[in-house]
Amino acid sequence: MPKKRSGGGLSPAQQAAKFLGVSVLAGAVMAGIALPAVGALGLAAKGSVESFDELPANLKTPPLSQRTTILDADGGQIATVYSRDRTVVDLKDISPYLQKAIVAIEDSRFYEHGAIDLKGVLRALNKNARSGEVSEGASTLTQQYVKNVFVEEAGDDPTKVAQATQQTIGRKIAELKYAIQVEEELGKKKILENYLNITFFGQQAYGVEAASQRYFSKHAKDLALQEAALLAGLVQSPSRYDPVNDEAEATKRRNVVLQRMAQVGAVSQAEADKAAQAPLGLKVSKPKNGCITAVNDAGFFCDYVRNVFLNDPVFGKTKEDRVKVWNQGGLTIRTTLDPQAQGSVQQSLKDHVNESDEVAAAATLVEPGTGKIVAMGQSKPYGTNAKQHETVINYSADQKLGTSNGFPTGSTFKPFVAAAALEEGRPATQEYPSPYELTVPSPIQTCGKPYTNEDGAKIPNENESEKGPYQLKEAMALSVNTYFIEMVADIGLCPVTKMTEKLHVRQGSGKELPQVPSIALGTESVSPLTMASAYAAFANRGMYCTPIAIEAVTQQVGKTKKSLEVPKSTCSRAMSEGTADTVNALLEGVVDSGTGKQAGLSDRDSAGKTGTTDERRNAWFVGYTPNLSGAVWVGSATQQVKMRNITIGGVYHDLVYGSDTPGPIWKDAMTGALEGKEAESFVDVHIPDPVEKNEDDRDKPGPGNGDGDNGDNGGNGDGGFIGGLISGGNGNGGDGGGNGSGGTGDNEPNPGFSAPEGFIRGAGTGPGGRD
Repeated sequence: MPKKRSGGGLSPAQQAAKFLGVSVLAGAVMAGIALPAVGALGLAAKGSVESFDELPANLKTPPLSQRTTILDADGGQIATVYSRDRTVVDLKDISPYLQKAIVAIEDSRFYEHGAIDLKGVLRALNKNARSGEVSEGASTLTQQYVKNVFVEEAGDDPTKVAQATQQTIGRKIAELKYAIQVEEELGKKKILENYLNITFFGQQAYGVEAASQRYFSKHAKDLALQEAALLAGLVQSPSRYDPVNDEAEATKRRNVVLQRMAQVGAVSQAEADKAAQAPLGLKVSKPKNGCITAVNDAGFFCDYVRNVFLNDPVFGKTKEDRVKVWNQGGLTIRTTLDPQAQGSVQQSLKDHVNESDEVAAAATLVEPGTGKIVAMGQSKPYGTNAKQHETVINYSADQKLGTSNGFPTGSTFKPFVAAAALEEGRPATQEYPSPYELTVPSPIQTCGKPYTNEDGAKIPNENESEKGPYQLKEAMALSVNTYFIEMVADIGLCPVTKMTEKLHVRQGSGKELPQVPSIALGTESVSPLTMASAYAAFANRGMYCTPIAIEAVTQQVGKTKKSLEVPKSTCSRAMSEGTADTVNALLEGVVDSGTGKQAGLSDRDSAGKTGTTDERRNAWFVGYTPNLSGAVWVGSATQQVKMRNITIGGVYHDLVYGSDTPGPIWKDAMTGALEGKEAESFVDVHIPDPVEKNEDDRDKPGPGNGDGDNGDNGGNGDGGFIGGLISGGNGNGGDGGGNGSGGTGDNEPNPGFSAPEGFIRGAGTGPGGRD
């Protein structure tokens, strides 16, 4: 049994008219109203009727796509995104003037006829027959609604949209059958409500609420008579009558609607005349769609959230399923973004790096123990206008979720080597000879075939004053390259890559790290988010938690709101508590008295590591407190800029170091993010200082050993190792000392020895520097 219609039942005469109308439109008359002659299509009336009978009984009405709102952790709006800017409202929340206006201009007999207006059909048929062409249609409001449902169901697929709007007898018959069903099941009031919510009003506005906000910056329930008439007039041709682009044409159309309202008795003639004298009164709100409108410079985080949604199976088994849910919209996504932390990150980036600088900076903050991404930003603004220095590439994320392949990490990788060695039983006082120059040991065990240094490759430290023996604490503070190569040779490469796998450290491309000695010096490209999450495991006493950006999602479908499952952070033990505590003590030394002194926090425990790579193509600082971890990268996305004799953020640098550019960014970002938060402490681990060797005289500020950062070893050009120090590449040599007295500046040695096959991993992935 059909449901009783809330808009009132049809009289016997109306039922008969409906039947007659269907019969007429199913035959040749149908073509004369909105189609070419039947004969031209080669279709007989009988065939049309059979097609009518074969249609499915139920009308598939897709839930109307709506805008999605992305919120920060405090509930503040970050951005709205949508494929259709629409907010569904009840009929009671739509101005009665607008209800009357749309009926008057589109279907004045709406409440008198059924799905088909027989009088309208005959009138149109007669007029079209006399004119010899299709000059008038007879679609009722109900038929228009059904047509809009077809279009809505087609989404943004051009082929499906064309099918939904094609002028064929088959489509018209389907439209008629569905219109009859809709009339029987929904009734007039619900049909009008649905029509007003689905219809396109131009300027990217779908439905009356979005249209009211777009043109008048008010709710649909608050529209005045002249405003309602303007919107009603747009439906016929939103582009032709667009008041934003053609006020005169829009005014003329509005007044036509007002006059029609008076003619059908919807308003008095006096009311219509008065409204026609009023100005349009536009108060246009520009469309705010997409991550480009994100507040707090959170466009890249917004885009990351979108990519998480479209790639995580939690939101749908297939990519197509997830895209459908996303485009359907109506989502409220509460994220992990902390507005205080995000604001601090962006302010720090702006303070230290200008948008117009030839290099960029990216910073990401992660909460240890939860994996929550609390801030994500970069110095280049989010957008597509390259002339305005904009980009949509998220330098903080990897290829899958940010379209970046990451960047070589330099010496920020060394703590992973130390953690692996500690897990293998090496003491925190482990000592190696660490000569100034080292022939890479051979063989070195891997998880498979051992690495062999068949070509006798050698690597140097930063300068000749750096020669051991060194213990781990001092080697980490000074970032001694040969020490960590010896450590890798001692424990093997397999424990190192197993450790990085537990920390989910992979290349930005998603590939596993290669088992070659050079990874100890940070030759592989990794994203800042990956590094921040891995270091968070040190802060969390060895427990690694996968990063998450979404805390909760609800979806509005019609009048029903439901919660969706979201990805959860999974935590697993990557190393023992003792190992993590020891690494923390080692990295506290880096910011206390080592290469990271400029980044250390004065009001709470902090730890971290600096890094530079490839002829100063990248500079890093990755650090953490017990309750917050962060990674900062500075460099060129194309890896073409060598940060020598360069101005960044208005500050000139002879050479860029991990401590003098990314370090201060990290320090300021963390300081603001942690303001008002508890100052937690690391578990104290005492690591004895090494016995001073007089001949080394390491306490004196010699070449590269001043209070600032130490130089790196340069880049590897087109495949060489340590910036060309080993032949096989076109890179330049190391940059000598740091900014202490006696630094060796642009000293570029170029000894002629070749790198062994497999020791290097392709062009542009030079090893980490001293800092």
